[in-house]
Amino acid sequence: MPGSTLVADVMTTPVSTLRPDEKVEHAADVLADKNIGSLPVVDDEGKLLGILRDDDLIASEARVHVPTFINFLGLGMAFPGEMKHLENELKKIAGATVGDVMQKEPPTVTAGATLEDVATIMHDHSVNSLPVVDAGDKVVGIVARADIVRFIARTT
Repeated sequence: MPGSTLVADVMTTPVSTLRPDEKVEHAADVLADKNIGSLPVVDDEGKLLGILRDDDLIASEARVHVPTFINFLGLGMAFPGEMKHLENELKKIAGATVGDVMQKEPPTVTAGATLEDVATIMHDHSVNSLPVVDAGDKVVGIVARADIVRFIARTT
């Protein structure tokens, strides 16, 4: 049954990774060359630092959303949270390295998790892939929706 199948049975290994100090342009080339949508970002020991998704690259190129201001008693005030959002967008646009634009603390799974666990996490976090980590937070694989679909196609 697919829901009780372990991540270890469907995850992709070995997994390509990026370093936080690599240039965004290089990361985009790797994603395009491998025809994948995300790559884990690791330190020198292989410990997960974050994940770079193609959405992060697109967001870094998107137009900046200018905060909405209201006039209150002669003062221009931004809606709450708008300035923080602008600050985050400007940081991503100015980011020249993977570490600048990656998602920090992404959701993860272990090799012993089930596909039901993976599907739940992917749905809850609106992501298409999850890094697979060991007890020391080292990346041991990645599981993507495509891996699950291939597994289902093989078993039916």
